[in-house]
Amino acid sequence: MKTLGEGEQTPAGAPPAPSPALPAEHGTRQRVARSILDHGPSTAADLAQRLSLTQAAVRRHLDTLVTEGIVEPRERRVYGNRGRGRPAKVFALTDCGRDAFDQAYDQLAADALRWIAQAAGGGEMGEAAVAAFARARVQKAAERYARRLDQVPPEDRAKALAKALTEDGYAATARSAPATAAGQGGEQLCQHHCPVAHTAEQFPQLCEAETEVFSRLLGTHVQRLATIAHGDGVCTTFIPKMPSDPSAADPEDAAPQHDAKPPITSKAGRNPA
Repeated sequence: MKTLGEGEQTPAGAPPAPSPALPAEHGTRQRVARSILDHGPSTAADLAQRLSLTQAAVRRHLDTLVTEGIVEPRERRVYGNRGRGRPAKVFALTDCGRDAFDQAYDQLAADALRWIAQAAGGGEMGEAAVAAFARARVQKAAERYARRLDQVPPEDRAKALAKALTEDGYAATARSAPATAAGQGGEQLCQHHCPVAHTAEQFPQLCEAETEVFSRLLGTHVQRLATIAHGDGVCTTFIPKMPSDPSAADPEDAAPQHDAKPPITSKAGRNPA
């Protein structure tokens, strides 16, 4: 992993100038970048509160990280009804910033998946072979997650899944989601880091297999709203709230409505239209 926030290099042959404050500056800058990785796109105020720093100090580090190409400013993405005024500016990791952590084997993984597709004959057969690999890849993790989720009540399963994903490096959280236009509430499962994001850009089957696992583990259809692989700051999955007594649900609710959005299965690794 490369060091974030490196300064100018000392000219060849010249002794390095002493700078006792530099390590602390680098350490704080690393903490700022790591906080964005763990929690997703964040405002300067969010970071200041999280790291017990002043907003002025955070902005100084953010300016440096932006200059180095580690983070970039964006407008906060809003799901549901948007309030008045412009959304707050947030800072998200760039591809370069994510590379600074742990994505050294992306090219190897992409080459292997490309070989699998070609060996299967390419075209639709190649895509099916990659999809089969993606499902097999997540199966062992799914079995571990299932054991964890079986130990908690249904209403706590999204949080339990987020905790399990975090332990596997996905820096995940679960929180209440704003109601949809149809008034449906639920939760958002947010993965603030994806170790295979660059590979998933080329092979969305990786995202599709993961979404299928989430749906199976949680016992309900889930909808992928955003992915890091296609430029969003966070992989976001909407989990609809299930009725406490499924038998009491309106029978009409069990059938797909004519104007309902279709499940995102074949496009899980892509931004929805």
